[in-house]
Amino acid sequence: MDKTFVLKGKVEREWVLVDAKEQTLGRLATKIAHILLGKHKPTFTPGVSMGDSVIVINAGQIQVTGNRLVEKFYHSHSGYPGGLKSVSLKDQIKDHPDRVIRHAVWGMIPHNKMGRELIKKIKVYGEGEHPHQAQSPRPVE
Repeated sequence: MDKTFVLKGKVEREWVLVDAKEQTLGRLATKIAHILLGKHKPTFTPGVSMGDSVIVINAGQIQVTGNRLVEKFYHSHSGYPGGLKSVSLKDQIKDHPDRVIRHAVWGMIPHNKMGRELIKKIKVYGEGEHPHQAQSPRPVE
């Protein structure tokens, strides 16, 4: 039986720039989750937060397949009777494109303490500009 690799020493992190222009939402979200978890590194260790920080630009130009643009809804409830709010994907992309990508990525990472740490490492911007030039992010396909 193979032994699980455990990284000894410090985790080396970097910043990655992802352009969401004309990319499919689900495929992009899996790529981002893969980078956040650190599965692209040869030193990947399960249960250890060792992924890179991700900057997503052009989130407002994301693509979806089929009729999802009008048929998919995001629901939230205030906790009060009659407090259900529903927003279509089309309206959500127009008003808050960052929430669309964040919600899709959240569904692909663990829903525990580590996942809550990982979701903070993603920065999503609707346009092509971002304020993270100082981190010198490397672009990824």
